Amino acid sequence: MGLVTTGAPAGPEVPPGHAGPPRLTSPHDITRAVIRHTVRDAVFTLSPYGDPYTAALLRRFIDQGSAIWLAGAAAALEGRPPPSASGHLWGFAWRRLETAPPRHGGADKRALDLVLAAVALVVAAPVLLGGALAVRLADGPGVLCRQERIARGGRSFLLLTLRTRRPYDGEEAAASGSGTDLHTSRVGRLLRRTGVAGLPRLWNVLRGELSLVGPCPEHPRTVERFTRSCPEYGARHRMAPGLTGLAQVHGLHGGSPVEDRARFDNLYIDSWSWAQDIRIMLRAAARLPRREGR
Repeated sequence: MGLVTTGAPAGPEVPPGHAGPPRLTSPHDITRAVIRHTVRDAVFTLSPYGDPYTAALLRRFIDQGSAIWLAGAAAALEGRPPPSASGHLWGFAWRRLETAPPRHGGADKRALDLVLAAVALVVAAPVLLGGALAVRLADGPGVLCRQERIARGGRSFLLLTLRTRRPYDGEEAAASGSGTDLHTSRVGRLLRRTGVAGLPRLWNVLRGELSLVGPCPEHPRTVERFTRSCPEYGARHRMAPGLTGLAQVHGLHGGSPVEDRARFDNLYIDSWSWAQDIRIMLRAAARLPRREGR
């Protein structure tokens, strides 16, 4: 048994000599305790939807397979007294919260990714080879760029793109005071505008590191910072990141508020369907000519 204080990223410190159940003060502590002690039931004495921190905590328990119970005032139904069928826990009304099973795509989503990514890679192969050749001729060797990103479950992987940036040459390097600065080449700008630079990411999809649709893949430092500041952000990693996503097609990109992006990403994960993936891909394809790739 353990206690969690909701409504903040971490509960108050436990005073020395504290008696009673241990107090779990971080998401890591909660997950570790659920797995270590095979926690089957979680009891909420406040509404689990009362604030974003509690909602994130609810999702964490659901994802670990725990049954969710509401006790006391939380057992009320939409502000009304608890139904007569409710049980009680030492005089406090309680009832089980019906939670839909997590819909993270699973095998169905993976099958869609494999089929569409394989077909797209075959069809786009001439364009991809042409883009790689253009980079090699215009900007020198090393046509691929590898960037570390965070995948499902917090694992890291290398995101592949065609290289669109190159070191300054001679006079530019001297003027900048550094020979290691980078700038986007003319060929690189064209590849980004047309989306060709992102075609190698289809290989990440085939490897299972990316999905065609999902949350935006982020750098590890960005993930660490946003996980501390936004309680809903960590739940995005229940699903593999994607080439595009619900947040992206609504215009939410790197400069957008992280709370908005996390909300759209978690909504997408919780309501996943093949039809939604196809709609998002069509919307992303329609937007592609109008914006420069990331």
